[in-house]
Amino acid sequence: MNMSAWALPEYIEDILPAEALKIEMMRRRVLDWLFVNGYELVGPPLLEYVESLLTGSGGQMNLRVLKVVDQLSGRMMGLRADMTPQVARIDAHLLNRKGITRLCYAGSVLHARPSGLTRTREPLQIGAELYGHQGLESDLEIQRLMLQSLAIAGVGNIHLDLGHVAVFRGLIRSTGISPDLEMELSGALQGKDKAALKELCAGLKKQVDASVREALLLLPELYGDENVLMLARSALPPYPEITKALDELEMVAGELSPLVDTLAFDLADLRGYHYHSGMVFAAYTDNCPNAIAVGGRYDEVGKAFGRARPATGFSMDLRELSGLMSSDSCPRGILAPFIKEDRVLEKKIEQLRNEGQIVIVALPGHENDVGSFNCDKKLVSENGVWSIVDALI
Repeated sequence: MNMSAWALPEYIEDILPAEALKIEMMRRRVLDWLFVNGYELVGPPLLEYVESLLTGSGGQMNLRVLKVVDQLSGRMMGLRADMTPQVARIDAHLLNRKGITRLCYAGSVLHARPSGLTRTREPLQIGAELYGHQGLESDLEIQRLMLQSLAIAGVGNIHLDLGHVAVFRGLIRSTGISPDLEMELSGALQGKDKAALKELCAGLKKQVDASVREALLLLPELYGDENVLMLARSALPPYPEITKALDELEMVAGELSPLVDTLAFDLADLRGYHYHSGMVFAAYTDNCPNAIAVGGRYDEVGKAFGRARPATGFSMDLRELSGLMSSDSCPRGILAPFIKEDRVLEKKIEQLRNEGQIVIVALPGHENDVGSFNCDKKLVSENGVWSIVDALI
């Protein structure tokens, strides 16, 4: 067979044993932590009808979803590109609880195109969502949970960026501009494209107050430490929603600063603007240009599924996190001989495995393949007692 037939699509790759084990152990530790914090695990399907996958997620998601035709119904289906809208659907449409609901998830998602030159098209997304609470307390819970999860995953030197979409929304609320122009402005701000922003604002002279135009042009500059909030309070219009957003950022920063190495504010961070409704956040670490964990408040998504619910959550890619960790070799095991109907040996092997030890039974004809089995110990019988000794003995 031509080896080209074995080639995988671009930005898709196999995960080999050492890496797969590292990712799986990380997944277990994070899920265990989410579990003891009261987050219930859900497992949305890999495939859904496109309409369901895209509901409430905005036009950008449509470009990320890989689509296929359902051979049973003839309808268009999509492979999920983000599990957050699916979990929102589960909360709003299936669970339909009245009180607070905490959910978590872990699974592969597929992107039609990579989100960056170094990123896979098949991230392993893990995250948590909190529904039913609108106050800052739930924002803080989710953000703390994200930072704790990163620490559990072994990631250090965390830098946290905080933003708030209400600042931008407060500026444009009374302008009367079209939704298309609003999205163009938000895109220019998110991309820190000052030239495009300046051109867009120049076209607003007749319909937008000069103070609002100046504030929009200032937003890309409002990135940095606590001085950013001081500048924002003095330079931005004193609209109630903007003042409230700045107060919330200041309060959350005070709570989270001890948990991170550095913290900054980014008032032009409009990541996910099409569905985020409040505070947004992103975590970074050394030697990685991308955010390693992201999240925010998205109170408006549930409305698309027939039930508006306050919501906030975070997600991260375990495959990307694993790539930041030093490569560890697979753990060593204990090699046991293959002996039929040796109940004592079978009981010893069972005991060791129950203790968490790796025990590999050598099949006939391969008794000496210690290196192949990655074993550095072996079981030997001395006077009817099975003991563990160095494999070189």
